[in-house]
Amino acid sequence: MNKDQAIGAVILVASVAGLAAYAWVLYAYAIVVLEITAFIAVAAILLISAWIGWTMATTPPPAPFEPETTATETMAAVSSEQRTSQADVAKKDQAAG
Repeated sequence: MNKDQAIGAVILVASVAGLAAYAWVLYAYAIVVLEITAFIAVAAILLISAWIGWTMATTPPPAPFEPETTATETMAAVSSEQRTSQADVAKKDQAAG
């Protein structure tokens, strides 16, 4: 048995023992145990909600979304740049010749 399996076995045994102890205490002191259990459940939900709210309130907004250019837009931009550079070369040739 490796370390992870041993830890898993301990968790399994502890969980079953905890369930048995909870059942016995619930039988012996029903009202008090139910009140405590309900308090813990509600407190856990409210604490998780508070954590989510705190995280949302303190996180900076994301950067503005800039859509990616499509292949057609990219090809059009490259094509116009090539035409511009070809026109510049032609002007230089005319000026030189």
